[in-house]
Amino acid sequence: TGANVGMLTCNVAGGVGFVFGSSKDLSCLFTRTDGVAERYKGTIKKFGIDIGFTKEAQVVWLVFAPGSIAPGSLAGAYGGGTASATVGVGAGAHVLVGANKQITLQPVAVEGSVGLNVAAGIGEVELNYVK
Repeated sequence: TGANVGMLTCNVAGGVGFVFGSSKDLSCLFTRTDGVAERYKGTIKKFGIDIGFTKEAQVVWLVFAPGSIAPGSLAGAYGGGTASATVGVGAGAHVLVGANKQITLQPVAVEGSVGLNVAAGIGEVELNYVK
């Protein structure tokens, strides 16, 4: 819910998934609708079935909030359902809601990854503001 306040583009590090989940590093750029940008670092985690390996990927989310947000406001935890599959070049989708329920990340471009991987379960993203 709310208005589109910008776009969050994240590069996801490659890695190996395990039966109960995986954790991969994120490097993100949040670009506000007025063109001002801010950087975030963090992790993306999958809890559930996650088996295989992937190289680097990219995920792009539209960011929705009830109004304008202050610098660093995307910092925090987000969670939601997740599913993806990769054989060669793959795709996935991650719709995430912030812990405060005020900010929502909705995918506009699914991750493009190279590898062999199957994952399903609960996804979590933790973002830290980089000044």
